[in-house]
Amino acid sequence: MKEITYPRLRRFNLLMGLLHFIQGSMMLYLSLTWDKIQAFKPRVVSNFFEFDITIPGLVNVQEEMFLLPFGILVSAFLLLSALAHFIISIPNAANRIYNRDLAKGINQFRWYEYALSSSLMIILIAALFGVTDIGALIVIFVVNASMNLFGLLMEKINVGKEKTDWSPFVFGSIAGIAPWVVIVLYGFGNASPAEVPWFVYAIVGTYFVFFNLFPINMILQYLKKGKWANYLYGERGYIILSLVAKSVLAWLVLFGVMSPTG
Repeated sequence: MKEITYPRLRRFNLLMGLLHFIQGSMMLYLSLTWDKIQAFKPRVVSNFFEFDITIPGLVNVQEEMFLLPFGILVSAFLLLSALAHFIISIPNAANRIYNRDLAKGINQFRWYEYALSSSLMIILIAALFGVTDIGALIVIFVVNASMNLFGLLMEKINVGKEKTDWSPFVFGSIAGIAPWVVIVLYGFGNASPAEVPWFVYAIVGTYFVFFNLFPINMILQYLKKGKWANYLYGERGYIILSLVAKSVLAWLVLFGVMSPTG
């Protein structure tokens, strides 16, 4: 492998941005032209208590708030990532900040983009699995975003330190698991394994693999194992993992919508 330099990393980011953009555009086209994807718009609801004078007592009331434009938001997930790659790969102030931060062992653009894009995807997965309460979706979004912001905190507090402080890593891992506990409960429910749709297993299995690969990449960076002693090598690893994970998850989610059981 050629030595990883800032100019090569800039070109690599541009390539990854193009790959995200192409896939996002394809998904947007499918979302606007395929009837089944257009028709799949989960109802986002609000649940609250209301006093019923006929009982008398409190009763649970559910009201529809809006329909989730599912297919369009799946494409937006990839287009957000494309935008982030373009911002840091085109020579400008953002690219200079990106290079300056990489020299210190930080990439704030990565964590802010993950906080938005991965949190958008996780609420889409949650909606696909039946989580449609507005309160639950907001909490899932915020908790997942917090997991990624813990990643940024991990990098910021360890700049120039000989001994790594792993507390943000631990707290972020806990935060990252919580939304998936809810999603798995909804996805599997009381159904027998044979009744669970294929895409539930595929999405959960895929996420489990990548959920572990991202922190492994971070651990290797901070332990400075082999090529990971160079922060740029780990940065390249994040970029590759991001493309593969987002591409696989986005298409799985879209295929889940198109599935006869979706």
